[in-house]
Amino acid sequence: MTHKSNKLRDAICIALIAGAGTTGAAFAQEAQEGGTATTLDRIEVTGSRIRQVDLETAQPVVTISREDIQAGGFNTVADILQNITSAGSPTFSRTAPLIANQEAGGQYIDLRNLGAQRTLVLVNGKRLGISPDGFQDVSTIPAVVVDRIDVLKDGASSIYGSDAMAGVINIITRRNFEGAEANAYIGQYGEGDGQKQTYDFLVGFAGDRGSVTIGAEYHKEEGVWARDRWYSADSYPGYPQYSTTVVGQWGNWRVGSAGAWQVADRGSDALGPGGWHNQTAADTSVPADQMHALTPLERRSLFASANYDLTDNVRFVTDLSYTKRQSFRQIAGYPTQSQAAAVNAPMSADSYFNPTGGASAVNWRRRGWEVPRTTDTSQATWRFTAALEGSFDIGDRYFDWDAGYMFNENDLTIINNGNLYIPNVRLAVGPSFQNAQGQIVCGTPGNVIAGCVPWNPFAGFGTGAVANSLEDPAVQAFLYKEEHALGNTKTNNYFANLAGSLWTLPAGDLGFAVGVEHRKEEGGFTPDAIAQSGNSTNLASGPTYGQYSVDEIYGELNIPILADASFAKELSLSLATRYSDFDTFGDTTNSKFGLKWRPIDDLLVRGTWSEGFRAPTIGDLYGGTSDTFTTGFRDPCDTVYGAAAGSARCLQDVPAGYRQLQQGFVPTTAAAQQTPVPFTAGSNPFLEPEYSESKTFGVVYSPEYVKGLTVALDWWNIRIDNTVVADHPNNILSDCYVALIESRCALFSRDATLGYIVADLSYGSRNAGYAETEGYDLDVSYSLDTAYGVFGAKWATTYVSMYEVKSTNDADAIPAPANGFGGSFRVRSNLNLSWTLNDFQVTWGMRYNSGTKEECMGFGDGKHCSLPDYQAPWTQGAIVPMNEVGSVTFNDLQVAWNAPWNARIAIGANNVFGKDPPIYYTQPSSGFAFYGGHDMGRFVYARYQQKF
Repeated sequence: MTHKSNKLRDAICIALIAGAGTTGAAFAQEAQEGGTATTLDRIEVTGSRIRQVDLETAQPVVTISREDIQAGGFNTVADILQNITSAGSPTFSRTAPLIANQEAGGQYIDLRNLGAQRTLVLVNGKRLGISPDGFQDVSTIPAVVVDRIDVLKDGASSIYGSDAMAGVINIITRRNFEGAEANAYIGQYGEGDGQKQTYDFLVGFAGDRGSVTIGAEYHKEEGVWARDRWYSADSYPGYPQYSTTVVGQWGNWRVGSAGAWQVADRGSDALGPGGWHNQTAADTSVPADQMHALTPLERRSLFASANYDLTDNVRFVTDLSYTKRQSFRQIAGYPTQSQAAAVNAPMSADSYFNPTGGASAVNWRRRGWEVPRTTDTSQATWRFTAALEGSFDIGDRYFDWDAGYMFNENDLTIINNGNLYIPNVRLAVGPSFQNAQGQIVCGTPGNVIAGCVPWNPFAGFGTGAVANSLEDPAVQAFLYKEEHALGNTKTNNYFANLAGSLWTLPAGDLGFAVGVEHRKEEGGFTPDAIAQSGNSTNLASGPTYGQYSVDEIYGELNIPILADASFAKELSLSLATRYSDFDTFGDTTNSKFGLKWRPIDDLLVRGTWSEGFRAPTIGDLYGGTSDTFTTGFRDPCDTVYGAAAGSARCLQDVPAGYRQLQQGFVPTTAAAQQTPVPFTAGSNPFLEPEYSESKTFGVVYSPEYVKGLTVALDWWNIRIDNTVVADHPNNILSDCYVALIESRCALFSRDATLGYIVADLSYGSRNAGYAETEGYDLDVSYSLDTAYGVFGAKWATTYVSMYEVKSTNDADAIPAPANGFGGSFRVRSNLNLSWTLNDFQVTWGMRYNSGTKEECMGFGDGKHCSLPDYQAPWTQGAIVPMNEVGSVTFNDLQVAWNAPWNARIAIGANNVFGKDPPIYYTQPSSGFAFYGGHDMGRFVYARYQQKF
């Protein structure tokens, strides 16, 4: 067996070889040559199951080493990955507090902006557990146990199965560690909030036949309040008049559906017909005053790995981890409206607090300012893997094998507070009177409603007495019920693999790998019975439960064709195919082809073509329906902001002068607002898989005449067909009124009088259309060793040349661009410079995001609408005004010192210049007017590491 070495391979792979943990067995193989024993470690490289000495493959893989992690200011696996240039917008961002689903509080990585469910995450080559909706939480892995992170920027379903469409992230943990290490990290924003703390340790023991490595971490991040940042204090910075809601902490009323809303005068008793005034701007509320702009979290993790050589050729390996994650979010108190269909609770004419003195029932509105809505999410994750690994020879052929089991379980508890129990609201504003003891009680004389507490929604905040207002603890206890939701998911995975060399060709060994796998996923989510019943102002939802299993077999070949020939120092092909049989939709086969050509020692040319797929998740297939007050809703027929206002189709459906209504059933004050009625989202048991085709082509150049320089340039293209489209009311209405797709118009109806979309709009996932993206990755690294220290530079850039999405199979529909809009950046670029002299190191980082476009908000002053006449093919000839948002660069600095007592001390700042994020009024990946992946101010930190 021949093993070659060259400068290019060494330049790319030396970081992996030096102390790298492996994803599989790497037993020593000894070959006798002239009586000399040579030990060669065969490594399983991410993206291939064939273990080999040469770590270069045809696939583009970026490795984040432990040294890279320590040199940066990000201290969690999620933060590190979120800031690589190929990462997309954060999924379920912590800057979007309105999101309170099962995944809230976790952290998920989305490569190429194709969605986190299309990026597969592995730990030591084995799948990370998933939620019912298919999301993998990378925060369950403590950073202290990470040896390196491999990012495969290519499809790999032929190797790993479902979900590996946009790429694969393989987190390799530290093994064979001897000694002990403790770390402390603390930092906070320049505004004095958002403090982060991490305390962790690692201890390892090694003997002649095995080792044990144990790591533990405690991590806590405090929240940031929206009111403490100028760009989140208002929903629309610079336009406070659009950032308030008429359903405020000062309750208001009117008789019927016409006339001005009345609010109690400050200092009045909020009783009887006197002491009221028409609602003004002073009587509205700013929801951001009670909301997190960045939600807090707390996490405890324990990770242990062990290996033991049962014989010289058989090893037992195991990993065990436990993570307890707690997250919290607060949003403004619920804006209750008696006219809302789900509430339907006008104040009785016989209520003691009726402002008309019993003349008429009244409609009322009141935000529960005294009891903000909170969600406390707690998830415990157990993960266990155990396997036997070994190697053997047959003649001069070598073989590696492994067989094992992986188990992952997530237990979830969600506690919601601040939502009103509707039956009690109806009782509390129903008939009430003052009894002989001077108490206000529910009911009528002779028919008292036991246990009921009357409520005056017009009292509180300087109007009326505390008694019977929302400040009254008795009222709070009666109206608010704590809700508990439970979730559980389990993954059982059995696997066996065999790899080795079939025979020797003139150019080298013909490598192969084959394997089988059985995986079962099961899980569910059970909302509180109150939420299921629809008797809560919390969004109604049904339970989810389901399971599926898959049996798979794969094969892989690495075929050397030429070696040490003219213009072919190396030429090899790689082939892989995987057959998957699901008990839900059936079977699928996906294959991959790779080419690696080295015309000269300094140059590598590589390319791949691959098929991929993503199976529908438990949530996709078996999820219960849920009600949602859609935020960012846009009605194309609105006569002020609508893209299709005045069109024949709109004139057919809405009354003249139609205005979209927002919360409070009043006309919208901006193009995108929350709906006044809930829509219904659900699952689809007939979904089929998504299918993808990925292509890459690139070169890696490491010139001998420039020592320490490596340049890699890769082109990539990914197309996903039969996409599982998470349908949205905006898409439905746009397809109906802009694209004129009649079938989409049948999915909703309108109020006959006012024209708004009524609560019968239901939408769920469906297979339709496609998503396609294309671009280039440029990676440059350079290291120069001088008498004045070692200077290093790493520059990584991702340029997205095309990204378009089509959410329908209608042949006439024109795909919409997703590139350069909102949080989809055309260019992301990171430059990291370092200088090391003896025990000192200084690093400087620059993170660049290019500018994008967003739809204009229509504020009327033209300040934020730089392209008022914007037209594109996807707008069907309509003018859709756009605004250009500028690029931004965040700068990071760290200074570190290796102390003589075996310690490392580092201080630094992310976003050292305190750059504010650009304003995005469309709120991409956020609940506020900025992009959820951008920095929220200068973050200053200190890190201390002690080795023993």
